[in-house]
Amino acid sequence: MKKILLFSTIFLLAIINSNPCYAIKIGIITNASRIGVGSSNATSIIDANTNKTVCKLEAMKGYEIIPYKNTMAIRLNGKFYQIYSDNIVIKPGTGGYISAKSKWYRGFLMIQNRGQKLTVINNVDLEDYIKGVVPSEMPSGWEMEALKAQAVAARSYALANLGKRASLGFDLKDTPEDQAYGGASAETARTNSAVDETSGLVLTYNYKVVPAYYSASAGGKTINASQVWGNDLPFIRSVPSYDGNVKKNGHGIGMSQHGANNLAKQGYNAYQILQYFYKNVKFARANEQSV
Repeated sequence: MKKILLFSTIFLLAIINSNPCYAIKIGIITNASRIGVGSSNATSIIDANTNKTVCKLEAMKGYEIIPYKNTMAIRLNGKFYQIYSDNIVIKPGTGGYISAKSKWYRGFLMIQNRGQKLTVINNVDLEDYIKGVVPSEMPSGWEMEALKAQAVAARSYALANLGKRASLGFDLKDTPEDQAYGGASAETARTNSAVDETSGLVLTYNYKVVPAYYSASAGGKTINASQVWGNDLPFIRSVPSYDGNVKKNGHGIGMSQHGANNLAKQGYNAYQILQYFYKNVKFARANEQSV
């Protein structure tokens, strides 16, 4: 059992030296009849049930995996060979990346046969996950303070929603249903810097991490949660969204991404932007402890 510990930070503490060591499971493929995978360096497929090596994988070579009854099969040299497991792991060597969906990912892949269809899960450190979210949710060329606000909002949303998709075997989807996530392939130097400069920072209300909802634009004014979901949230209040002439795009609750960028252009820093869109919140550093 794991418990989240929150350490309050003062408003001006923008850079944290130590990094939280969360891992998060992101569903990147579900209900697949076949998948393509690979690794940037030589590695192995491991049976997650026994921790034994199934087979070796060459660097920079694509492999096809299909469900086979209640297990799987892999194509090697033009022929399929059965993998006697319903749950396998592909973890690259140090400094390596794994591939799926024609993208590169940090961390490792978990592949499961669930009802004779394949589910592919990216198990990745939280900060590396956020590096794949920020450029997928906000243009990397936008104002740095807006990108930093996006990083804190995305990190808060992720931690507040751990286990949201547990029935599917992971925490969050890689789509805007949760947060768009493009893996390492989406990363840029600017967005990685925004993540690093806000490392571990989250938004809290009453000592709990809040799901910091955001949308592309609110069309002039954000709305209270009750207007969409029926119940209000104490950290969400309707405010002018500062998204100019951009029409509403999304639910309009919480931070307007266009508004955040416009406020950054006016001189707001990331923390002022976040405190504008989310009310009565405090900044905290998330840490994890096994008990």
